[in-house]
Amino acid sequence: MPQAFAQHWSLDPTVIYLNHGSFGACPTAVLQLQAELRREMESEPVDFLVRRLPGRLDEARIAFAVFVGADPADLVFVPNATTGVNSVLRSLDFAPGDELLTSSHVYAACRKTLDFVASRSGAQVVVADVPFPIESEDQVVAAVLSAVTARTRLALLDHVTSPTALIFPIRRLVEELHARGVDTLVDGAHAPGMVPLDLDNLGAAYYTGNAHKWLCAPKGAAFLFVRRDRQAGLHPSAISHGYSSGFHAEFDWTGTCDPTAWLCVPEAIRHVGSLLPGGWPAVMAANHALALQARSLLCNAFHIESPCPDSMLGAMASLPLPKAREGSPAARLDCDGLSAWFRERGVETWLYPLPVPVLRVSAQLYNDLSQYQRLAELLDQALHGG
Repeated sequence: MPQAFAQHWSLDPTVIYLNHGSFGACPTAVLQLQAELRREMESEPVDFLVRRLPGRLDEARIAFAVFVGADPADLVFVPNATTGVNSVLRSLDFAPGDELLTSSHVYAACRKTLDFVASRSGAQVVVADVPFPIESEDQVVAAVLSAVTARTRLALLDHVTSPTALIFPIRRLVEELHARGVDTLVDGAHAPGMVPLDLDNLGAAYYTGNAHKWLCAPKGAAFLFVRRDRQAGLHPSAISHGYSSGFHAEFDWTGTCDPTAWLCVPEAIRHVGSLLPGGWPAVMAANHALALQARSLLCNAFHIESPCPDSMLGAMASLPLPKAREGSPAARLDCDGLSAWFRERGVETWLYPLPVPVLRVSAQLYNDLSQYQRLAELLDQALHGG
């Protein structure tokens, strides 16, 4: 690992970690702050949670809101983006015949939430088939809009897709759907820290994203943005003391939990942004450039056509795997088994069973190109070895 940056993380030095996208990785300095906050909390829990927490949450919210381009009044903390999606979908009323639109690249947990909500209301989940490989973002827009009908009530769309690592043209989609009278819930799980955000000007009715992935905050730090005109009737998944007292009151206290991950978000923004002279724009650009280099290396090694334009990638890239030799590890193992096979050989990566299995790589400051070369060597063994 490039020592200039690896020293800021506590990752196992015996493992080549190419899967930042799954759960992120928190820098040591931010974890130290969280440990200090936890010690303070446990030294006097009532004072910390009852008297000090509300003001500290407001301070953290303001810092986070600046980073994502939102009014703090429209932002609340949640443990993860899946919770944000659940909060929205389970707050809305749907009726038999209503249609809930999503894409074929939807995150599996969110698709299950759609199925759950639809099964209880009699609504129908409609899936827009977005191709992969893909030639342009126009294909995303065309696929989604062609699935809109007079019965479409809501669209749940990824900003950055999990299995295929595509950046959807979310502004175009939100605008086109709004013009058709359809609200959009954006699953931005991977977006904060990977791509610039300007939520106030995006126009989405709902937007949720993680801070523990590319923003590198501790696990359990995420947010939900709700446009002001959609906040009435929007409730957290767990109803508690703040019920009926306003958007912030309901979400800021949903029962006893460890809020220190939320309080660490400003330090994660500050710390990671300080690692390069250009701040966060430079961090995002460096990770994007490395992801493109990694993809090029793997495509060239295995004669794979680039499955999407460079402009549709951020800090991750997914590749459809070529056909494996009969009897090889890639031929006899499913994606989970093959991921474990790589991990046994010192590389943490991620595979997903689309119609053709895809390999997804992540690029963070602590990675360098030699690590993807090692992945390529192992992939050659997986595809062609015994």
